[in-house]
Amino acid sequence: MRHNKAINHLGRKSGHRKALLANMASSLILHKRINTTVAKAKALKTYLEPLVTKSKDDSTHSRRVVFSYLKDKNAVTELYRVIAPKIADRPGGYLRVLHTGFRQGDGSEMALIEFVDFNEAALAAAPKKEAKKGTRRSRAKKAEAAPEAPAAEAPAAE
Repeated sequence: MRHNKAINHLGRKSGHRKALLANMASSLILHKRINTTVAKAKALKTYLEPLVTKSKDDSTHSRRVVFSYLKDKNAVTELYRVIAPKIADRPGGYLRVLHTGFRQGDGSEMALIEFVDFNEAALAAAPKKEAKKGTRRSRAKKAEAAPEAPAAEAPAAE
């Protein structure tokens, strides 16, 4: 049975696991992407997404709560000054986990975890949305033809 097994313990005691996730979260905030195993990336995603949501509210209390998780002043500053304004309108899903293959030494499945709004390559490759002209039919020709049509009908009626 799998009762009360909501989190992946990652084969570590709770203190070691909390330190691991705090360090990985700080590295991800500072570098915007890191390479790790899939299990750690998924655990980091569930650890960091609520903190990013909390960073949208820039109050002293929320900063202290986030600092209690991250334990790195530089990471908290980066999160509130750089990341939070960029993800302010996003309702969730701030991180992306991309599977990159298997590690050479032990065959562990590896992944790249990154912030969605900070991938310059994907943002540059996204198609630019241009304003539509409105319709595919030409209205200019109709406008020019409209004055000529009554003039053409008038001599035919006479």
